[in-house]
Amino acid sequence: MSRTEEHAEGAGPFTTRLTWRLLDGGTAVWESRLARKRGLLTVRVAGGLVPHSLRADTVSVGRLRNLNAIASGAFTVGGALFALGAGAAQFGPGDATSAWIYFVGGLFFNTGGYASLLQAVNAPRQDSGAGALAARSWRWWSYEPARSTFLLFVGTLVFGINLLNSLLQGLSLHQVNRLIWAPDMVGCILFLISGHLALVEVCHGRPGVRPRDLGWWIVAINQLGSALFLVSALAAFTRPATGNMVNVGIANWGTLAGALCFSAGGVFQFFERP
Repeated sequence: MSRTEEHAEGAGPFTTRLTWRLLDGGTAVWESRLARKRGLLTVRVAGGLVPHSLRADTVSVGRLRNLNAIASGAFTVGGALFALGAGAAQFGPGDATSAWIYFVGGLFFNTGGYASLLQAVNAPRQDSGAGALAARSWRWWSYEPARSTFLLFVGTLVFGINLLNSLLQGLSLHQVNRLIWAPDMVGCILFLISGHLALVEVCHGRPGVRPRDLGWWIVAINQLGSALFLVSALAAFTRPATGNMVNVGIANWGTLAGALCFSAGGVFQFFERP
């Protein structure tokens, strides 16, 4: 089925949905999230009242399903470990124990972020000559800074620097803020930017509310988690004059609540698969 491009949607330079008029009179709609998460393309035949979905090839679908399982499982476990670490910091044996729990949780976040990036890099693309999805060769990496998954993965790496430095002993107050707090802030900001781009992708432009869209719920709850992480990071700044955090309780509870958001988002993400 040959086609001609008809309409593109998105925000700025980011295209999130393309609609084509097919020569047989029908239309084909490619949505970036639907294609990379579920491997689907929506087609409405000429005179048809109900659109139907075309599935990508078996290899592509298998890849997307496996990567989604890895990403959702990693974020679920990583979020749970972060919540456990925050609980240990607030009620448990002390900073050393919580730091190790955070570090292990961070490794799961790294895994989830990389699996999400691989899912985007290896997602089937719209065929340039027909209303269908075309497979692509497997790639382990692609530099695509405009993608929300790329920024998410970079954010997890920056968090890893923060978590690794938190294991160091005998740091001065200046070193604590420079080696632990500063990377934490950068990671939170990257998470927020990634979440905003994901909302733009789901809403095909200005962020809004789409309660019937599972993808929107996943993005929204993760964005809430990112905001809570940022609040926690701001409260974790160590005042040089006193040597104390701005607010230990807010830092711990913000981390705990944000982590539970990411863990819940991981559970929901398991159902957004081919």
